[in-house]
Amino acid sequence: MAFDVLPGLGQPLRRLEDPRLLTGGGRFTAGIAAPGALHVVFLRSPHAHARVLGVETAAARAMPGVAAVFTARDTLAAGLGHNPAITEIHDAAGRRHIEPPRLPIPRDRVRHVGEIVAMVVADTPHAARDAAEAILVDYDPLPAVVQGDAALRTGAPQLHDEAPGNLLCDWSKGDAAAVAAAFAGAVHVTRVSFRSPRILAGYMETRAALAQWDVATERLTLTTPSQGVHLLHRTLCDHILKLPRDKLRVVTPDVGGGFGPKLPPYPEQALVCFAAMTLRRDVRWIQERTEHHLADTHARDLVADAALALDADGRFLAIQVDAVANFGSHVSTVTPTIPTGGMAKVICGLYDIPAAHIAMRCAFSNTAPVDAVRGAGKPEALVLLERLVDAAARETGRDPAALRRLNLVSPKAFPYRTALGYRYDSGDYPALLDAALGLGEADGYEARRAISVTKGLRRGRGLACHLHGSGGWGDETSIVEVLDDGSIVARTGTQSQGQGHATAYAQVLAAAFGVDAARVRIVQGDSDLIPRGGGTGGSSSTIISGATMKRAADVAIEQGREHAADLLEAAMADVVWRDGAYEVVGTDHRIGILEVARRRGGLEGRADFADMVETWPAGVALCEVEVDPETGHVVLDRFVAAIDVGTVVNPQLLAGQLHGGWAAGIGQALMEDARYDADGQMVTATLMDYAMPRADTLPAFAHAVVSVSSPNNILGIKGVGELPTNGAPAAVANAVLDALAGDGVTHIELPMTPERVWAALRAATGETIPV
Repeated sequence: MAFDVLPGLGQPLRRLEDPRLLTGGGRFTAGIAAPGALHVVFLRSPHAHARVLGVETAAARAMPGVAAVFTARDTLAAGLGHNPAITEIHDAAGRRHIEPPRLPIPRDRVRHVGEIVAMVVADTPHAARDAAEAILVDYDPLPAVVQGDAALRTGAPQLHDEAPGNLLCDWSKGDAAAVAAAFAGAVHVTRVSFRSPRILAGYMETRAALAQWDVATERLTLTTPSQGVHLLHRTLCDHILKLPRDKLRVVTPDVGGGFGPKLPPYPEQALVCFAAMTLRRDVRWIQERTEHHLADTHARDLVADAALALDADGRFLAIQVDAVANFGSHVSTVTPTIPTGGMAKVICGLYDIPAAHIAMRCAFSNTAPVDAVRGAGKPEALVLLERLVDAAARETGRDPAALRRLNLVSPKAFPYRTALGYRYDSGDYPALLDAALGLGEADGYEARRAISVTKGLRRGRGLACHLHGSGGWGDETSIVEVLDDGSIVARTGTQSQGQGHATAYAQVLAAAFGVDAARVRIVQGDSDLIPRGGGTGGSSSTIISGATMKRAADVAIEQGREHAADLLEAAMADVVWRDGAYEVVGTDHRIGILEVARRRGGLEGRADFADMVETWPAGVALCEVEVDPETGHVVLDRFVAAIDVGTVVNPQLLAGQLHGGWAAGIGQALMEDARYDADGQMVTATLMDYAMPRADTLPAFAHAVVSVSSPNNILGIKGVGELPTNGAPAAVANAVLDALAGDGVTHIELPMTPERVWAALRAATGETIPV
């Protein structure tokens, strides 16, 4: 469908970056020319847990084309430092979480399969790989533990001396006494247990790094896909490489997907920089897909028991969660606040729950570190909550939609503060529920279910009331220049990984200046060109950059007003900005900003982020499935949602974000599982074993927008990127369990693979499962 290219918010403008990307003009790190660059291959541990007694590199160093082999001895001698977390949590006594040093190459022990033991630098990738295979490592294997709750048991293998019992923090939030009192007076209590599967990001572009050494200036340029260059720049300079900040430039060109794991700084980036500085040569590394599975941050690994208390009328009184979060081998960049704060933000959902308490123990294990992946602690929390609501409805004989409606926060209650202290900005949750039920043709469900029965299939319907608390860092300075050639250039510290920032930001500025969006060019991903920025994360990019660019545009407009007055031959006090032009009050004398910039030699506006990062987008998702009881195969018949994302900048971009987010959540519900065996070997290290949703997995999506603007930023925007992923797993899981409720199935762990569904049906009906 073709759309008119119109400036202004709310227009379905096709992505301005797509012609370049679709015609081969993309500029990705792996494709950047660097003639003569050396190539890196990392030797990684085959053991989940082992002492490293010795690393013999003489044979590798002597092989043709090998420039260097680096081990922990070299990086320790050079003083390379710890990669720190940038968020923190505290226990009840105020003690900060335990964070053992995370060095680029561990000193004397590996703690997960895939941890780096040595780096080979050679003329070609093949020479580097051959040399890596010639390195002899003397390992002393140790017992491993891969599940968080198992890691906390007495006698479990110990990962770090600093963390006795593998406990890095015993964290809690809420009023335990109020919850206990509510449960004591409850008429009904529903309880569920849940083990959330570990997942991967699965981005199209794997990670890469190109470090280029400038001999003349003795300055390093690192080009790497990231979710923001400034965090990486600070971490490398201040903590790992310990360089003056003016000696390192970090550049991020086009990025083929991020979803969270391209935010943290990684050992590979630091080591490639170290090799380039040491050898005074350009050095590059391109990640293989299996390395992504083994070494990039994972997500979601959580085990929890939850309970919901209700009164005689079905109103929710309190919610309690007791959980263990698996942090993996080390504390990653924002991990401390992912399972903890991520859950706390959304565990009350769209409901008016007077009391809440979370008790969460955070554990080390012999697995890859976890961190943020789209949703960042919230999808697993909402599976818990919405599973509780469905179970409560079934146990008390209530309709699931009616029970939800009874407990939704009233539109009159906003701004609404939850029992855990979070302040929802705005919304109309009953309207979302009504819209979702209407879009999903709820009135025709029973007829559709009857048709499924005639085909020997089970049909089920699942609802998920969900939300997201946008996060990220408002460490942003936006610079907007109106050039004398009629173009507009805006510099921002957020970073697109495919979301369409170049289009959304252009629309914001086009609306501000009253020009065509095609005139706007967005510059991002260069620590030399952009003063500061928090990067992209937490569904907050357009909140941060969009709002700040609007403020910068206002500065540029004001800067041009005096010159416009001269050109209009009017007093400055009589010149106002209206409808995209400077105008003399009470007359038809007008002049556009592009003409003013041409006459003046350009205009510039700068602004620092001055709004709130936090917003509370919300949605109600409805899913219908058919389940084949003979095979356990689940087919999604329909998936619809009503969403509140505040001001919509571009409905076409919005639809893309929703579709991608739903796909990610559906994958988590039905197939994605980054599994380790008991010895810590990853059994899903390739795409032959790790399943992700394909086109034939997904139904035709539909959505309705029922938005209430946010008062927390000048554009009224609410973040959308993670909202659909937060709701989809719960809706799908509830639909599958609803389909099988008549067979007595009450619980199936995620992902709900055909094998698990089939086994649950056989177990519920008492049929013997063949071994």
